[in-house]
Amino acid sequence: MSSNPEGPDGLAGLDERRRGWVAAAWRHITADRLRELVTGVVDVPSPTGDEGPLAEHIAATLTEAGCPARVQPLDDRQANAWARLEGDGTGPDLMLYAPIDTLTVGEESEDVPWIGPELRPDMRPRAVVDGDLVMGLGASNPKGHAACVMMAAEAIARAGIPLTGDLIAAFGAGGMPTNARPAGARRNTGQGAGCSFLLEQGVWADQAVIAKPGWTVSWEEVGLAWFEVTVRGTHTYVGSRHRLPYDNAIARAGVVVRRLEEWFAEYADRHTEDTVAPQGVVASIRGGWPRMAAVTPAACKIRVDLRLSPNTTPMEAKREFTAALEKIGADEPGLDLDAELILAIPGTRSDPDGWACRSAVAGWEAFEGRPHEVIRGNSGATDANILRSRGVPTVRIGMPKITEAPREIDFSFGMNAVSVREMERLTRLLVRTAVDTVTRSRDEVGALR
Repeated sequence: MSSNPEGPDGLAGLDERRRGWVAAAWRHITADRLRELVTGVVDVPSPTGDEGPLAEHIAATLTEAGCPARVQPLDDRQANAWARLEGDGTGPDLMLYAPIDTLTVGEESEDVPWIGPELRPDMRPRAVVDGDLVMGLGASNPKGHAACVMMAAEAIARAGIPLTGDLIAAFGAGGMPTNARPAGARRNTGQGAGCSFLLEQGVWADQAVIAKPGWTVSWEEVGLAWFEVTVRGTHTYVGSRHRLPYDNAIARAGVVVRRLEEWFAEYADRHTEDTVAPQGVVASIRGGWPRMAAVTPAACKIRVDLRLSPNTTPMEAKREFTAALEKIGADEPGLDLDAELILAIPGTRSDPDGWACRSAVAGWEAFEGRPHEVIRGNSGATDANILRSRGVPTVRIGMPKITEAPREIDFSFGMNAVSVREMERLTRLLVRTAVDTVTRSRDEVGALR
């Protein structure tokens, strides 16, 4: 059952019954079906706030495959999807989870020029298949991972495995780090809004596995804090620059941005620990009237994303960030600035000795034939923070980003291209972890731990 016939078979460590059940489910995992699933989800646009059509597609696809699924609307445009394979009630419930919204939109009117001078084929919500490679907006992150969760649930259902606990396959809207896009009805459409709503409405489990990039098993990740920094200056006219007091807020903001970029590196060094290395960036700058290039603004606003270690609270980060700004202000005569915390998601961790983590690690080692390799230096946040903060122990497993492609692999292409071969490997690991969990008693896995 290994993708490498001469390597480990991925079943080591399981007892005979579970080896048989996992092998039976694996027989339903095929490259053709995975390719069909991922192209299907890529071809349905799902920018944050508009995931409704994709949620309907996922629910219909799962239901047709023998996994009764539902659509869960958040509003008239945004929706989650989820399916439940019921156990006999004696075991723990496990949620396999993936978000379904794309970071960018796939339309020139919103993405260009910020994403680049034009939209490449991989930046559009249309799948392009090139052998083992599937390209299109979100083909790897998050849609390739969501397709693996769909395939895992379908394979387990088709294998007819006797479950003790319920297996839930859940697909959340609003998983990307964004607030509402233009014309959005609600401001809180991203930052885990769908995952939070899913739990609020009773779709709950004892433990969860989230499928997001990285061929490793991770039990902790960073949170984030967003700040808006206001740098003040003087509103004046270009024709009076040499005659009136002149203090350009935009020029002042440039100094602040440069100093913050230096401080982010120091911040990351101080807070790197365990598997995380929290970073910071200046993401946007606003100031002045584009229609009036003749005048300067009285204020310029800078938007900052500062990542948080699980050991750093949002308030601790706020105080540290404020102190950094005060230092910049003291070093730059006449600089007038302040900052407001405008969004915060704490970083979280689960017990690495918890059942889901131990089971996923055992599966990873069975596939690799070596001790688990922890990937360190992480600064990416996911809906795992929402699940953990609500009390659901959660581990993260996923695919590595592609290494071979017909073009340079930059950030966007890494998000938008997926290997079907890697999808198959991840799906097998998801199936093994799920079967190893929802065929046991609650006492065996310590579900209430």
